[in-house]
Amino acid sequence: MQQTIAYRQIGIVGTGRVARALALALHRHCAEPLMLWGRDPDQARTVAGNMGLVQAAESLATFTACDLILIAVSDDALAAVIAALAAAGPSSAFACHVSGRSGAAILAPLRDRGMLTAAIHPAMTFTGDPDREVARMAGARFVITGDGPAATHAAEQLVALLHGVPEYVAEAQRPLYHAALCHAANHLVTLLAGSCDALKMAGVADPQALIGPLVRAALENSLDRGFAALSGPLLRGDEATIRDHLTALAADSPALLPPYRAMARATLDQLASTGRPPAAPSLAHLLD
Repeated sequence: MQQTIAYRQIGIVGTGRVARALALALHRHCAEPLMLWGRDPDQARTVAGNMGLVQAAESLATFTACDLILIAVSDDALAAVIAALAAAGPSSAFACHVSGRSGAAILAPLRDRGMLTAAIHPAMTFTGDPDREVARMAGARFVITGDGPAATHAAEQLVALLHGVPEYVAEAQRPLYHAALCHAANHLVTLLAGSCDALKMAGVADPQALIGPLVRAALENSLDRGFAALSGPLLRGDEATIRDHLTALAADSPALLPPYRAMARATLDQLASTGRPPAAPSLAHLLD
């Protein structure tokens, strides 16, 4: 399959899961070998050697020659990496980060050095399987916050190269956007882990196999119908059932009791906000 050579030189800052997936997806789209830099030079050389597709950069100074710089580091490390790149010298590169929390404003030191800048966040999870993650990026949403029309256009071109779909969030709304994603994805993992622990306490040998079809159906129904997909005892107003749940959790799975109460109370609040109060108003007092 013919590949598009979209960049002369690509530099990726980072050696973690996202950096490796991006390196695998983009290495064929630059004329020169893709460069990878990490704070631990040995780790960078190991990752580059294992991939066999990229080369480890000795310093960030080499990135001033790139026409695309991708920063794929943790949220808390982002500002320091940007400062180091800015100190390396002026550049005409398009520089972007893939953090969900921050927008384009944090890239101001690079913009002051002559670069176009944007935040481009892939709205998906990365678990350390680059081949699978490259496939998952195709069709995924990439949320763009650019520092202007030219940067936004450059971001759209990069997203198209990854076969993604662009979405746009304003600078001021990035924290809210990221909180929403974390609430959906990260808290879902915590919720399911607690449910599986309780199922083990109930004697279920394979909790994941038991809960899998139920959870997948609930997820698909929720994505399709929104809150109208809600079912279960809270919707029906089964006070005795909820009381039994609370008693059982307190006795056998006390760690799950606080999140159960919190989510049940949030569910009642959502019911009220949609004009569908629960059949038994006393449920709120029971949960409180």
